[in-house]
Amino acid sequence: MTPLIRLSAPRLVLVSAMIAATSVPARAATPAEQLATFSAAAAAPAQPMRGRQFFAATHGREWSCASCHGAIPTAEGKHAGTGKPIGPLAPTFNPQRFSDTAKTEKWFRRNCNDVLGRECTPGEKADVLAWLMSLAK
Repeated sequence: MTPLIRLSAPRLVLVSAMIAATSVPARAATPAEQLATFSAAAAAPAQPMRGRQFFAATHGREWSCASCHGAIPTAEGKHAGTGKPIGPLAPTFNPQRFSDTAKTEKWFRRNCNDVLGRECTPGEKADVLAWLMSLAK
């Protein structure tokens, strides 16, 4: 018979948290919920026009957000380096956009690094998402 592993209460809590963190699926969310989260983290309301300007700017690097997603991201874009097609970024034109918090964070992290050379701040994310949400059919 295999002996039981005994864990102290703090270690049991830590192991349980580690198991939960690796087994929890990505949380579905709405663009509005994610905007509220970014705005709260920034401690300021989002400014859509500032998001539009941010989206179009190069920030001292080769690419802007618009380089791949298009100046007005309501249609399919194309990756500036690989040419791979990219679906519309504006949530009204692509309901899958900003519907999963883990994916949203993953793509903000990757794309902000390409455009800025760093992660975006919560305020930058809020501004861009607010502008994208303002784009309507």
